[in-house]
Amino acid sequence: MTSGEAEVGRRRLASGPGTLLVWLYGVMVVGAVSRSAYQIATEFDRAPLAYALSAVAGVVYGFITYSLVRGGETARRIALACCVAELVGVLTVGTWTLVEPSAFPDATVWSDFGMGYLFIPVLLPLSAIYWLRKGTPREGAA
Repeated sequence: MTSGEAEVGRRRLASGPGTLLVWLYGVMVVGAVSRSAYQIATEFDRAPLAYALSAVAGVVYGFITYSLVRGGETARRIALACCVAELVGVLTVGTWTLVEPSAFPDATVWSDFGMGYLFIPVLLPLSAIYWLRKGTPREGAA
């Protein structure tokens, strides 16, 4: 692969629908990190698990955003793994908040499958996984 082809591969993750994913993940980073930072700083004792999970969500969103912008095959794999972890987190926390609401005296980014964020936390990893898998190099492709 020439350096020009490598550069096109790097940009590909953040082109087309990838541009929208970068933008949405960037917004989610700002939302989750700023919300959790404020809650941790001012009322951590009220709902430490919820606020810590929101901070973790923000960090995961940050890794995904960076990987999409970085581009390349390694970044694609890292972004895909992070998106799968994000989806597992959303489904786990979403189910947990429905089954045992008392465990979360305050909402997390992933509570109720992201209902407080218009369900973007559950739709975003599904969309990203589709986009990242669509760009997977095929065996025997030249």
